[in-house]
Amino acid sequence: MNIIVIIVVAISLSMDAFSLSLAYGTIGLPKRTMISLTIIVSLYHFLMPLIGLIMGQAIVHFLPVEPDLLVFFVLVFIGVQMLIESFKNEEINKNMNMWELLVFGFAVSLDSFSVGIGLSSITQYYMISCFIFSICSGFFTYLGLKLGKYINHLIGKLSTVIGGVVLIILGIIYIIP
Repeated sequence: MNIIVIIVVAISLSMDAFSLSLAYGTIGLPKRTMISLTIIVSLYHFLMPLIGLIMGQAIVHFLPVEPDLLVFFVLVFIGVQMLIESFKNEEINKNMNMWELLVFGFAVSLDSFSVGIGLSSITQYYMISCFIFSICSGFFTYLGLKLGKYINHLIGKLSTVIGGVVLIILGIIYIIP
């Protein structure tokens, strides 16, 4: 097992989680929600590569929807929702419900699924690799949430607008070939 390759893959898989967490951190989530989101993203980054590994290439025949298109819709939806919330005069709901946490975790973990499909060509130590993916994504998720919260303290409500715009841009980037 080439540990350097696994770590580079883990970091690259974690960048979606980091950038989205940075945007979500701008709404000032409570610590409990931040920890829950970190755990959910970590679990997804452990399980999704394993599921991808098990299902292999057969999934392409059963799922006609392009995963990048699905991520695009999720990110743009969340970004637009954040923009709308930023212009309301009412207090933003800083408590994400479990469904929102699960959708967030799923959205940032779709690329882990596709990595799982090709994981056997990288290593034969699947569980160790998935554990590294999980730890790395959890770290970057929490780091993004904390940095986003800090940015929110610096520039206030504008940070939510910036976070929403970032999510929309990330969604568009997902569908550009």
